[in-house]
This record gives sequence, structure tokens and C-alpha cells, in this order.
Amino acid sequence: MHLIRNIGIRRVRRIAAALVAVGVLAACQTSHQRILDHENDLAAAGFLLRPADTAERRTLLAQLPAHRFVQRLRDGKVHYVYADPSVCQCLYVGTEAAYGQYQRNKQSRAEVKEVERDLKRHNNAAEDDDLNAQVYSDPAYHWEAWGPWDY
Repeated sequence: MHLIRNIGIRRVRRIAAALVAVGVLAACQTSHQRILDHENDLAAAGFLLRPADTAERRTLLAQLPAHRFVQRLRDGKVHYVYADPSVCQCLYVGTEAAYGQYQRNKQSRAEVKEVERDLKRHNNAAEDDDLNAQVYSDPAYHWEAWGPWDY
């Protein structure tokens, strides 16, 4: 009996470890996909990709904050830099205009998501109304008590 219980406990532990590993892997894939989507947005806004394809560039890339914008002043012009040491191992460089376009695109996407959420809420409310209409369409209900409905 003791041996059977130990086998069962080991099996539960292995299953639990596997479930934790799957959860961690799913979180990593989600994070990875978010970064890729973000980088697609940067490229669409006009940012240029600079690969860290030399030892010097990889060292310099590692010194920047990962997945954050950094402002850099060069020749009197502001540039925005976005470092990705984990997915593309690259640097995105954009002008003020590219950064502005990125922000406008981001705002537009947020507005679209808000409209989609509103539509979903409206559709859910409409479904609730349909459910309520079905509940109150009972033929045994005494509608005549409300008088005539000649409108």
C-alpha cells in the first residue's frame, strides 16, 4: 500500500511539473509574440532595423534597456532607439516623425480595440435581452391585464 501511494505521489508531482512547464512555455510564446507584433508596428511606422551582427554591436545592444525606447540626440536631431536583445537581436532606430507615427498607430489600434469591446458588450447585452424576451414570452402570461396596446 505504501509503495502504491509513493508511485501515485511521484506521478502527481510529474504531472504538476509538466503543467507548470506548459504554463511557462505558453507565457514565453505570448511574450515573444507581443514583441514581434511590437516590432512589426515599429517597422510600419518607419523605424529601421539594425542587426547586432558583430561582437561590438551585440555588446552595445546589451548595454541598452531591453524593449524600451531611448532618445538619442545626434547632429541636433532626436532619434528614438528600441533595443531587442531577445527576439531579433537588433536595434530599431527612428526619427521623431517615425516615433510620432508609431504613437498615432498605437492610439488608433487602442481606439479600434475599444470599439470592439463596446460592440462585444452591446452584443452580450442584446443576447441578454433576447434571453429575457424568451423568458417573458410565456403564452400563459395574462397580457390583457395591461389593457389595449394600440399605439
